[in-house]
Amino acid sequence: MNLFTDFDARIKKILETIDIIRQNRSSIDFDRVSVEPPRDASHGDVATNAAMVLAKPLGTNPRALADLIVAKLKDEPDVIDVTVAGPGFINVRLSVAYWQRLLAVMIASGEDYGRSQTGAGRKVNVEYVSANPTGPMHVGHCRGAVVGDTLANLLAFAGYAVTKEYYINDAGSQIDVLARSAFLRYREALGDEIGEIPPGLYPGDYLVPVGVALVAEFGSSLRLMPEESWLPLVKDRAIDAMMAMIREDLAALNVIHDVFYSERTLHANGAGPIRNAINDLTFKGHVYKGALPPPKGQVLEDWEDREQTLFRSTEVGDDIDRPLIKSDGTYTYFAADVAYFKDKYDRGFSEMIYVLGADHGGYVKRLEAVARAVSGGTSKLTVLLCQLVKLFREGEPVKMSKRSGDFVTLREVVDEVGRDSVRFMMIYRKNSEPLDFDFAKVTEQSKDNPVFYVQYAHARCMSIFRQAREAFPGFDPESIDFAASVAGHIDDPNELQLVAKLAEYPRVIEAAALAQEPHRIAFYLYDLASAFHGHWNKGKDSPQLRFVNDKNRELTIARLGLVRAVASVLRSGLSITGTDAPDEMR
Repeated sequence: MNLFTDFDARIKKILETIDIIRQNRSSIDFDRVSVEPPRDASHGDVATNAAMVLAKPLGTNPRALADLIVAKLKDEPDVIDVTVAGPGFINVRLSVAYWQRLLAVMIASGEDYGRSQTGAGRKVNVEYVSANPTGPMHVGHCRGAVVGDTLANLLAFAGYAVTKEYYINDAGSQIDVLARSAFLRYREALGDEIGEIPPGLYPGDYLVPVGVALVAEFGSSLRLMPEESWLPLVKDRAIDAMMAMIREDLAALNVIHDVFYSERTLHANGAGPIRNAINDLTFKGHVYKGALPPPKGQVLEDWEDREQTLFRSTEVGDDIDRPLIKSDGTYTYFAADVAYFKDKYDRGFSEMIYVLGADHGGYVKRLEAVARAVSGGTSKLTVLLCQLVKLFREGEPVKMSKRSGDFVTLREVVDEVGRDSVRFMMIYRKNSEPLDFDFAKVTEQSKDNPVFYVQYAHARCMSIFRQAREAFPGFDPESIDFAASVAGHIDDPNELQLVAKLAEYPRVIEAAALAQEPHRIAFYLYDLASAFHGHWNKGKDSPQLRFVNDKNRELTIARLGLVRAVASVLRSGLSITGTDAPDEMR
């Protein structure tokens, strides 16, 4: 039961009965009518802009139209007061009995409360992380990993059929550099003095175990081979080792992908998938032979001052046309991007989401153009860019990692502050905004540390149940119908404010899923935790508000129903963010 969906339906049903609307129904659009919490809770429980958005097309005054709507709303059995504010906003106050029924639904639904069918089973592919398999992931990858994983969890909770995907960039020159770097460590493992790592190779000591493993498998035989013979062997082993390390690091962050898609498969069989994708675009009229003018500013990596095979991407929203095949007959990097998108589309995904670093901003228009061309405009592609993460320790910048050679690794951050702190804080700011991550602050046990504050709210809920067991010997929560207990008991204004905050959860889920903004879940959880802690603190000064009243078992059970609803929503939201809901915190 969604409070706002319920009253949206009620208000639109009322609108259909008002003469001036009924007479002009064919020209009136209800899509702009919204039902939401009022900005000021003292104004009421539900607010609607119906009179504001419908008055102009009806040629009437918003206040006059609001009066007509109010007269009808007052007849609703769950409404105890309706007022008009400002130029025509309508504020509705609900009965205590309505809140109690809604709370009973929350309790009965448990962690499924707020689950939505907004997605209607539509297939969505969320691709995130997709770091080059050339070394350990850094903290920048960490943010994209958490944003992508949380978004995928959110969309699944909102009714989408979600696939979590990692695109392995295992083709291209960077993989040759990886193999040569690993071969240098192989020589080192054989006892050769390699000296300082040459410029252009990867310097981190994470490749030392790869060199040792190569010796264990091949002995000294690789050293006797020409490069064209040892390079593919070392390349395969190095990629496998790097991906094993990446998977392990992601697992430490509680990130598990459904699909790992290798770029090399696009280049298999004579690059058949890429050729087929280009043929498909050619058939649809999106490919031509031509030369591109020299780009302004920075020269594109695929630009040539001669005729090439080009994607007519400017006709589908891009700034410039894009090369697909170079003059020497080889495929561009962009051609592989086209083939990869077509593969996703052929797998039946109606929506594709790419979570990329801020440095990939130039990819947005070209990927959107590919989506329009390949799907004929039937698929939706969204690129979410994650801004930089700056690491601090008590306000001082964190130094680089020795293991990686030149950056702080994801695993170092997780190992120091814990998975939950990393995950929650990485989405406690919108992905398009820069993020400062202070090791000291994210481990504080205070209200200023959001992850602690939210998790502590859940632990406090569990502690209240332990108090009830002490107050009532033999008390067994599993044998009690908490949903049936709240009627007639949960009626204090402070308790009803907490119920109202819980009632926002389904709306937050739907809005966050539609906007593809997982940070909204973290913000809501913090607000709910704050409301719960605030009500708990009132009980310290006002014993009649305490959740456990050892003199009144029936009232205690009803209030424990409220606590159970809070705990369920906290667990649900924390599960979406990929963090734990602890029963105890010391």
